[in-house]
Parts: sequence; structure tokens; C-alpha cells
Amino acid sequence: MTPGRNDPCPCGSGTKYKHCCGAVSAPALPGMQQIGALVALVDQERLPEAEQGARALLGTYPDAGMLWKVLSVALVRQGKDALEELRRAAQLLPRDAEAHRNLGAALYDRGQWQEALSSLSRALDLQPRAVQPLIEAANALRALGRARESLALYERALQLEPGAREAHNNLGNAFLELGQPGEAVNCYRRALESKPNDAQVLCNLGNALRQLGQFREAIGYSQRAIALEPGLSMAHNNLGLALAGLGRWREAVASYRRALYLSPHYIEALNNLGNALRDLGDHREALSLHRKAVELDPRRADSHCNLGNVLFDLRHLEEAAGSFRRALALRAEYPQALLGLAMVLRIQGHTSEAEASCRAVLAIDPQHVEASVLLGELCADRGQFAQAQQHFERALEIDPGLPSAYCGLVTHRKVACTDPAWVQGVQALLAKPLPLEHEINLRYALGKYFDDLRHFDEAFGNYRQANELARRYGRQHDRLKLTQRVDRIIASFDAQFMLQCQGSASVSELPVLIVGMPRSGTSLTEQILASHPSVFGAGEIGFWNGAFNSLEAAGAKGESAASLTAGIAAEYLGRLTALSAGSLRVSDKRPANFLYAGLIHAVFPRARIIHMQRHPVDTCLSIYFQNFFNIGPYAHDFDNLVHYYREYVRVTDHWRAVLPASALLEVPYEALIADQEAWTRRMLDFIGLPWDPRCLDFHETERVVTTASRWQVRQKISRASAGRWRNYEPYLGPLRQLLDVADTARTAV
Repeated sequence: MTPGRNDPCPCGSGTKYKHCCGAVSAPALPGMQQIGALVALVDQERLPEAEQGARALLGTYPDAGMLWKVLSVALVRQGKDALEELRRAAQLLPRDAEAHRNLGAALYDRGQWQEALSSLSRALDLQPRAVQPLIEAANALRALGRARESLALYERALQLEPGAREAHNNLGNAFLELGQPGEAVNCYRRALESKPNDAQVLCNLGNALRQLGQFREAIGYSQRAIALEPGLSMAHNNLGLALAGLGRWREAVASYRRALYLSPHYIEALNNLGNALRDLGDHREALSLHRKAVELDPRRADSHCNLGNVLFDLRHLEEAAGSFRRALALRAEYPQALLGLAMVLRIQGHTSEAEASCRAVLAIDPQHVEASVLLGELCADRGQFAQAQQHFERALEIDPGLPSAYCGLVTHRKVACTDPAWVQGVQALLAKPLPLEHEINLRYALGKYFDDLRHFDEAFGNYRQANELARRYGRQHDRLKLTQRVDRIIASFDAQFMLQCQGSASVSELPVLIVGMPRSGTSLTEQILASHPSVFGAGEIGFWNGAFNSLEAAGAKGESAASLTAGIAAEYLGRLTALSAGSLRVSDKRPANFLYAGLIHAVFPRARIIHMQRHPVDTCLSIYFQNFFNIGPYAHDFDNLVHYYREYVRVTDHWRAVLPASALLEVPYEALIADQEAWTRRMLDFIGLPWDPRCLDFHETERVVTTASRWQVRQKISRASAGRWRNYEPYLGPLRQLLDVADTARTAV
């Protein structure tokens, strides 16, 4: 409710507007009859005449405070700017409490809350028992973020006027801001005693009940508010929040959309709609909504944080980090922004900074379960699996219904025997409405659990459900687009192109590119090589996709590729040297760089490219069984996997034809795990390094690994993954088309 809009003027004139129309307590320069006539005009709503009369008299009596006061009221009630007139009245009437209160109210409406508080405090010094200035001063304190201080003023107002509905309502708002929804509920119920059908208070009560987890009752109060006042956008927004609390996201989306239809610039509704769509997997519209919220009010930390979350989901990491940092610049101790930044830093390979950000969250809120889970993931990245388990278990102690903790408990270990408690917990979660991402994660976790136990039918059933859910995210595999991209790559990077780039190519031998299909052994190979003292394993560096796009754009403008290669080389080497700490070789194991082997060789003809190959069906099944966020929509459908694999074969066949043998070494995964030492020696010789026996004990090497294989690369070589596809032979379907693709037959052993 707007503060004070319905309070009668203390002068007894009967006006219902918060700005007093002017009680005259002492003779002024103009006559009392003249002042009284102006007040009567205001009371009769003849406001232009009152304004004109006051201005005329001010020409004669420019220092008459009462004239300025009447003029300011007439202007305000016409919706005109009256700030200077209000200031003049307060200046000339320093002992007039209402003049100070009127000025304070105007300043509050303009968002000048500190000045408003000063004026309202002056009014209260003059009239300490005036209820409305107490309420308005408390409102100003809340606007300044001083909700705790506002409590005393609201309570003083209620001591003076126990039935003051506005004071009860706004005291409830203050309690909500302080995170005390139970106290807020009591205040709203008191406010409703005097007016049970107050839509705004009903709306607020529903919001407080939602925060207490009483979603069904919250829905009822929000619906009552909407029935009384259909245009109350806040009630539609609060109804959406309560529906979301019950997992009814599509209904929530409809409520948020209604709120935005009524108030297109309603930032809370924009953020809430964006978050609900994100839960439903619609990241594209969510991104647009969160960007709009930030544009409307760049000072809101929550909007920046929400934008950061959806940018992270889309793997726009630099932008996401920027959003989280802007949120933290606005609110330094903001757990969700700190956590979001930690997630970005982890993916970017800044492990220590990610951990520091996580611990900052726990310093603010020791019970923050998602921070505990992320700390567990960071431990797992380092190979500290026992510590990781402790963090996941700690999170579940605090919140037994936390999906991410259940997933962590099985992802980083081999399940050796049945764990009924874990399965029951996961199944209990899946019986409830969940955000799409949580349901997907739990299905993948169940699939791994049953696969470890060799219950292959149950495992495949859960993996299939996980992939079917993942397809709801809205991104579709565009087969034609991929085929056309491969066509352009093959057409662009031929022997002639290599000759054109010779003069501007880099002579550096620093880069070692490990490429292949995902799940083909690229992480294992990097772990083996990174165990050599002269090799730094940089993980996956996102670079060559962008370099190819830049090259294509330059070509469209008529620029030669050779003119860009020196700049590409310098930028890439800059990234490697920033990570490598003086190593002789730095590995980049981004699998999809198989698309750009020709470009890589053109820029770095002395760099070495290791192409990992694995049985095609084992490869595709492993992709299907893995919960990849950033791999692309082809991973969730067997037909799309077959298409992607065939395009991979097509482009790698091309590289065999155009690249010199000295640039490309093809390593069969099955041969590597059958004879690790022989193939390790061969790889080290290929990249120009001497033998080092530490490479045989790769599983003991301490380094950060953030890929899906981080548990496997900390184990000794096992042949169990070779031929794994036979366990799922009844379910292969379209993947059978790949059984005739003999990768290893093409490998020169």
C-alpha cells in the first residue's frame, strides 16, 4: 500500500490526501481569510484555482511559508513537480511538522531516501506521536536497506494506533526482508483483521507462507488477491513462485507471463520467469529475459547473478564470470554469485580460485549445501575422492533431498555392492516434481549405479530416460549444418593451403593436440603424457573452433588465410605459456579439435597431433551414457550419434590424406590399454621427449582433471572398457551400422 494515502488531515478539514492542506496556527503576512479561501479551493478539488491564487499572493508575500505550503499541496495533487515548493515551505516553516513530513514524502517518492528520512525525522522531532510520519520514516529506513532499524518505528506506530493496517503490513514486509517469514505472517494476519479483503495484504501473506514452505495455502491467498484485484501483477508473480515451489513450473510460467503482461518492466517477474524456463530447459528465452532485467536496472545483484547462471549453462564462461563479478561488486557477500563464479573458475581451470570462492560462501553460510557439493567436485578434480565423499555426505546430512549430492556419491567411485539407502533416496526424489536438470542428473547417476553392478537392463533404462529428458532442452542436432561445415573444412584445408601458410607459420613445438571422438581415451592419454616432467596437461582449451570461424569470416572479406596465421599462433601460444610454467610441451586434449587438425598444422607445422581411436560402438555408447553439458545435442540420440561419427570419420580420413606422417600419430585405445608401455614410448618419441618411467604410474600423478574421466584416469590400466558394447547388444539399434567401421584396421601399428 502507498504510505499514508488514506489518512485524514490532522487539521480536520476532511481531506484524504497525505499532504496536509494547511492548518494555520499563527497569523501570516497574508490574511487568514485569504489562506482559508485557498484551503477551501484545495478541499473542493479546485486545484488549478488554488495554484493560481497561491502564486498570485506569493507575488506580494514571497516569504509566506503557508502560501508555499498550500501551493505545494495543490501541485502535488495535480501530479505536478512540487519539490522546490515543498523545500521552500519547510525552510520558511521550520517548526511545522507537516511541512517537513510533506517534503519527506515527496523525496521518498523520488527515491531520495536519505533526504526523505532526514525530513521525516525532523517532523517526528516536532510531533513524536504522529503515526503516519513514523510509518513513512520506517519505510525510508527499509528503502535504505536498514530494515532492522525500521522495526522499532513500526512498533511505535502500532503502540500509538494498534489497528494501523499499513503499519502491520509494512512491519510484515520488514520481517520478510530480514528473513523472518513467520513473524511476517503474524503481521499480515493482523492487517487483515481490519480489512479482510485487502488484495495487497493477501498477496503479501501468500508470499510469506510460500517462504515458509506452505505452498498450497500460499496459492490460495494469491488466488484470493487476484480475484479481488485481477490487475495486481505482484499477486500473479507470487502465485507463480508458489506453483514453482510445488514443481508446477508450466503453471508458474503462465503466472509470470501474466504478471509481465500487466507490468512489462516488472523485474522480479522477469527474473522468476527466466529461472522457471531455465528449470524447464529453455535457456534461450531465459537468457533474453535475464538480459532485459539487467538492462532495466543494472544495480540489481540478483539479476546479474541469474544472467550468470544461464550463461554458465550455455557455456559462455567469460560472460558468465563477468555477470557474477558484477553481482559481487553490487553485493560483496552474495553466496549465489560467489558459488556461480566458483563454478566458472573450475571449468576454466582456476582450481585454487574456485575453492577460495566456495569457502567464501561457507564463511557466510556454513550450511550452504551446494557449496559443500562443489567443494567435493573440486576435491574429485584433484583425485582426492575420499575427501570428496565427505563433502557429499556432509551436504546430505544438511539436506537429505539434495540431488547433486546423490549424484556425487556414485560418480567418483566404482559401486561394488548394492546400496539400498542411496537407491531409495534417489527414487524418492524422482517421485517428486524436479527441475529438468536435476531429473536428468539423477537418471544418469542411476544408470552408472546399475552399470557398475552389471544390472545392464536397469542401467540402460535409466540412461535412455536421461537422454530422452535431455532432448527437451530444445537444442536439436542439425545434421545438414555439421555436414556442410565438414564440407567447408575439407575444401579449405588441402595441401595447397598448407603451402600458402608456410611463410607465416609458427616454428614452435610447444603444442601437443590430443584429438578424437569424446570418450575415446583423450583424458587417459593426457594423464599419461602429463606424468612426464616436461609435459604440462592443460586439459581442454576452447580455441580452435573460434579460430576457424575467424578465418572463415576473414575469407568472406577477401583476406588471405596466411595473413591471419601469425596472429592465431601468437594468441594460442600466449594461452599455453600462461599455463605451462616453462614446460617443453603443453597438451590440449579437446576432442573436437579433430575438425581442425589441418588448420592446426598450417599454423603450427611442428606441433604434434595425437589422434585417439576407439571401437565406434563403445565410443558412441560411452557418449550416450555420459552426462555431458557441453558436448552437443547429437549425444542424446543413436541416429544422431551415427551421423556425427560418420562425419568424424570423413574429416579424419581427409587429414590422413593431406597431413604429413610426422604431424599425426593415430593411437588405438584398445592397443594402448593392452600394451601401455609400448604405446607410451611411441607417443613420447612422437612428441620429441625421452622415456620416463613415471608415465607408467600415471594414476599416481597429482594434477587437476575436470573431464568426465577424472575417476578413471586415477586408476590403473584396465581392459574392462574394451568391448563394453556387448553388454548392451540388445539395445544397440542404429549403432549396429557402425560395427563395420574398423578404426584399428587403418592404424599403422
